[in-house]
Amino acid sequence: MSTDINVIGSHRVKSVITGESTEMRSFWQNQNVVIIFFRRWGCMLCRLWAKELGEIASVLENNNIKLIGIGVEEDGCKEFVERKFFDGDLYYVEDISTYQALHFKRFNVVTIITSLFWKQSREAVFKGRDMGLGGDLRGDWVQVGGALLVEKGGKLLQHFVQHGPGDHLPNLEILKHFGLENEYRPETMTNKNRQDSLCTTDAS
Repeated sequence: MSTDINVIGSHRVKSVITGESTEMRSFWQNQNVVIIFFRRWGCMLCRLWAKELGEIASVLENNNIKLIGIGVEEDGCKEFVERKFFDGDLYYVEDISTYQALHFKRFNVVTIITSLFWKQSREAVFKGRDMGLGGDLRGDWVQVGGALLVEKGGKLLQHFVQHGPGDHLPNLEILKHFGLENEYRPETMTNKNRQDSLCTTDAS
């Protein structure tokens, strides 16, 4: 499976905040970038991944590495922003072809439900519940996502594809690609503690 970063760079996304449309290549034109492709804004497992990334957000920022989150649809993105799940800039794709070009697969209703019983998914669900992240049933249930790590100028460092909804690219691995593994100190990370939330609905 190969990924042409130039092709991906031509795809456009819209800012959740401003609605402005931009080509993805602009993200890595002047700096290194970590781009996370979430499967669904209301997915508790996606909210968990976003919160986990918050543990290294300051390390990325201090090293001029942009953190960007992209969703497959607009529906549900406002709550994702309002509840401050993610410490980066948020966008959504203009067309599902962006996810297709990145080889992010689609399940069906049966296989996506089955995948939620995988060990990795169960552990993520338990962690998300303990943090009070909540979730809802809105949006595209069967799409999965992944991540791109791109060096300034367009060199692709890693193309990560989720095999299931609980499959997250570890923070330490992200930092290693930018030579920052020595700055990973999980004992001081803030998201290990329980997070209180008004929303108690669980949905992945």
